[in-house]
Amino acid sequence: MTLRENGRARAREIGIVLGTLPSGPLNAITDVPGVRVGHTTLISGEGKLVVGEGPVRTGVTVIIPRDEIANHPLYAGYHSLNGNGELTGMHWVAESGLLTTPIAITNTHSVGAVHEALIRRSVSDVPGWHLRFSLPVVGETFDGVLNDIDGFHVRAEHVDAAMDAALAGPVEEGSVGGGTGMICHEFKGGIGTSSRIVPTASGDCTVGVLVQANYGRRQDLRIDGVPVGEAIPIDVVPSVVRPRPDQDTGSIIIVIATDAPLLPHQCRRLAQRASLGLARVGSISGDGSGDLFLAFSTGNTDVERHDGHEPLPVLAFPNTEISKLFLGAIEATEEAIVNALCMATDMTGVDDRTCYALPLDRLTKIMGLEA
Repeated sequence: MTLRENGRARAREIGIVLGTLPSGPLNAITDVPGVRVGHTTLISGEGKLVVGEGPVRTGVTVIIPRDEIANHPLYAGYHSLNGNGELTGMHWVAESGLLTTPIAITNTHSVGAVHEALIRRSVSDVPGWHLRFSLPVVGETFDGVLNDIDGFHVRAEHVDAAMDAALAGPVEEGSVGGGTGMICHEFKGGIGTSSRIVPTASGDCTVGVLVQANYGRRQDLRIDGVPVGEAIPIDVVPSVVRPRPDQDTGSIIIVIATDAPLLPHQCRRLAQRASLGLARVGSISGDGSGDLFLAFSTGNTDVERHDGHEPLPVLAFPNTEISKLFLGAIEATEEAIVNALCMATDMTGVDDRTCYALPLDRLTKIMGLEA
């Protein structure tokens, strides 16, 4: 088992290989050419909650699908498995089939601040923007168990910092960015990512996934089909939250990117398949869970230009091959969630509540791997 300096590791680094398709070189959403990811992580204060002061355990994560996306949109589609959450801009994605802004993910009560910050960024980045409109895509999950969520600590400068830090290389995972204060299957959750290389008749395509995981009951957690949650009871690793046995609360945002040339309705179909990857890890998508998914394709270089009026040549991926992409999305979603669990670290937040990370030594024994 290979551990990092903080004692954590990605799933593959401890011998857990999920699915049958190979991952990309980075095993991240950034394996899709042109995609960049950036985080701003906000951690300060400790002890008793004082609204407006802390403790602060939150942040923002941004996904930039391509440069100058406002002028060079992408085809996209979305799916709501359960709607107790927010992913802004989806009415326009459904209507137009286009993604026209970066994607940001934060905590539930900071959606407005992040939304406004992305608009302000667009105004400064694109001359003449006042002649058009912007409907940014901002997703959220609730971090109020560990974070002073009513303190509104995420501000415009934090969004700018995440945008400026966005890179096409390895993606930081676990308790970072928008995932800083998140909890998954009653263990510490957060940001996770993975990718798959999918062989098709026209050549290899890449499917990449990024998740912000903040959902689930411990007893439901499955990793590669193994009932891990049941094998780690709360008397072994305490839970900071105890949901009712019949409820699956919390939320997850899942973003899927691919370089396969998908049309909008095909992107929607791909987004739906995140549901199956989520189910593999053990979610039942309960009434209290916001499970919202977005898929976009970089495979068409110019799907629409604001200064253009002529028909554009568009590539259409054959439906006879699309099931292969579905498998890639399912496997990458499953592994992205497991990576979020494996990379997250113990965190103490408001009122000294501590959320413990999934213990990797115990995990490898449960999975039948060498420690």
